[in-house]
Amino acid sequence: MDFFTADICDEHIDKVLVLDPDFKNYGGASRCQGEVVTIKLDKNNAGLIELLRDEDGSGKVVVVDVREEYFAVVGENLMKLAYKNNYAGIIVNGYVRDTFQIKDIPVALYALGVCPRKYIPVTESERGEHLSFGGIGFEDGDYVYADSDGIIVTPEKIV
Repeated sequence: MDFFTADICDEHIDKVLVLDPDFKNYGGASRCQGEVVTIKLDKNNAGLIELLRDEDGSGKVVVVDVREEYFAVVGENLMKLAYKNNYAGIIVNGYVRDTFQIKDIPVALYALGVCPRKYIPVTESERGEHLSFGGIGFEDGDYVYADSDGIIVTPEKIV
């Protein structure tokens, strides 16, 4: 996985969108790239668990938008599922937990921050929806490149 987001931006300036710089990587992989799979959550992560547990994630990055509440939706157990099913990374417009444990799981995990609590009651989720946060939009099938310089999105794989 040899790429640098800065180089991609320089070479494909008219094809990339750059996510706001508010996201930090908490996972064990320092970078990721892959086809976007979108999911929108309403506080609870049951839909994300199902996705990570039941689907092959080879070559994919899950992009998660969470209703604006202060609850963690990804932690050690979900990162283990992501790793087991070959996901390259997860980008969460929200919060994560178990950061001590997940730093050694070789999946990238970008999020806004951390929160020790999760939301217990199961709520609805929506798959394959257009998501918009951090100054850009995400569609199923878009392509993400993420490293220590930032996160970029393109309509198709360009590297």
